[in-house]
Amino acid sequence: MIYGTAEMIDKVRRLLADVETEVVEYKSAKNNFDSDDLGKYFSALSNEANLRHADAGWLLFGVRNNRTICGTGYRKENHVPSIGLRNLKREITLNTNNGMTFEEIYELEMDGHRVIVFQIPPATFATPTTWHGIPWSRENESLVQMPQFKLEAIYSQSRPDWSRQIAYDATIDDLDPDAIRFACDEYVKKYAPTQKAAENLSGEEILAKIGLLIHDHVTNAALVLLGKPESTVFLGGVGPRITWTLYSSSGEVSSYEHFEPPFLLQVDKVLAKIRNEKYRFFTDPSTLFPEVAQRYSPEIIRELLHNAIAHQDYRLSGKINVLEYEDHLVFLNEGSFIPGSIDAALAPGYKPPYYRNALLAKAMSKVGMIDQNAIGIRSVFDIQRERRLPLPTYDLSQPSRVSVTIFGTIIDEKYSQLLATYPDLDLQSVVLLDMVQKEQPITKDQAKDLRSRGLVEGRYPRLTISSSVAKALGKQKEYVRSKGLDNQICKALILQLLGSRPSTRIEILTAIRHALPAGLSEQQQANKVSYLLQTLRKQGKIRSDGATSSAKWHIRQDS
Repeated sequence: MIYGTAEMIDKVRRLLADVETEVVEYKSAKNNFDSDDLGKYFSALSNEANLRHADAGWLLFGVRNNRTICGTGYRKENHVPSIGLRNLKREITLNTNNGMTFEEIYELEMDGHRVIVFQIPPATFATPTTWHGIPWSRENESLVQMPQFKLEAIYSQSRPDWSRQIAYDATIDDLDPDAIRFACDEYVKKYAPTQKAAENLSGEEILAKIGLLIHDHVTNAALVLLGKPESTVFLGGVGPRITWTLYSSSGEVSSYEHFEPPFLLQVDKVLAKIRNEKYRFFTDPSTLFPEVAQRYSPEIIRELLHNAIAHQDYRLSGKINVLEYEDHLVFLNEGSFIPGSIDAALAPGYKPPYYRNALLAKAMSKVGMIDQNAIGIRSVFDIQRERRLPLPTYDLSQPSRVSVTIFGTIIDEKYSQLLATYPDLDLQSVVLLDMVQKEQPITKDQAKDLRSRGLVEGRYPRLTISSSVAKALGKQKEYVRSKGLDNQICKALILQLLGSRPSTRIEILTAIRHALPAGLSEQQQANKVSYLLQTLRKQGKIRSDGATSSAKWHIRQDS
């Protein structure tokens, strides 16, 4: 889509009001900008637009990182200003694959400053955009050569979904009747409140709506979730299996058991094999009474097991392993870790670029086994944190295997006491403290931040959790004031205010100013509030009665 000048100015205003994403980049470019870096940004923003299903990537010159307009002199010519920019399209074409270039370049006058907007098309289907033969991508605010998991995400666009393939020799009689009944019950339970007709559907109609039957044909996903054990013969040599193995304190195998499809009915049987005894532990130093809980949260076990089923690369002919040791569990499944890193998976708003078994994942979501909003991993971290136990450890050292360790005992009592005393500690800090208690390396900057807040002590890299919880909490209060409260808390404050009365943006800023980071300028505070309002509006929770700064914001009555 090519925009007119007025439309483009409005588009830029909306980009500036929104949070920076992986498909938008701001550069001051006061007088010039390196041509090679421009090509790298073209590649990166094109690839990110493809992965995020955006209609374009956007590179803005004349805008600072804080999204304030400063103006640019890039390729400005006194007599014919557009010639230099027109040549730029051809220059980019010479060094990209498939002759890719800017969809359009806009030269705008905004707030008395010259702004250039580059509209970058998404990478073409199944082909990453390269610059001088190298595909680039964004990593927070940095440019990096495209990591393997993102390359796989784009290449996989031409790769068929194994779980969606039809097992033509199989029929519905090869599915387990109890598994069919259970799947149908779960579907009706989930959808009947919004789809009244769901209760009147036949079993085959429900399986078709779940996606496990396509034009009355049985899919590979159906055989994995609902198939009789002997039905795996129709999977062309693939043999889905879950194996539970129990190890003694000396590391010897004490017992094991294999579980064949239907996996829908097997997960609770795997859960029943795990010796989930009661565990007594102290987290509050001021009491002599311990807390009593199961070693492992059943919700965590189900979450990790269901994720392994959904993301297993069945084409590798491996099995899903659940290894039980004296004080921890290990979940192993075959296939690369789609987010690429655990930091990416825990990032707020993370969405997976693709699903390895898209139909299987969708079907599991429809029967309540997994959440397709990509919050499963984060919920596992949150549950362990609330239990004040060590966080999950992800071992991604083998490119085609994911290993997750869940601990059922405390490693360092000081870590648990800190979480018990200060439950609102941000997740990033909790992850770093967990790495410290496990003696895993963190960076010097991360250590410096934790030490400044009184959370760790000792000389780098031999750090330990702070021995004084009171000292840590005192410094933590100073830190929260300087950093501001979490966005979720700020949004809750806005909703509470609008619930009592409609308010303008300035009134909202005045009401929540105490919750914003202390070091922000007036303009930065205004930008922050604008971002929070736009986020709530996109979520359908609030609306405005105009587009000016004096417009009143209201709670949506239908939210």
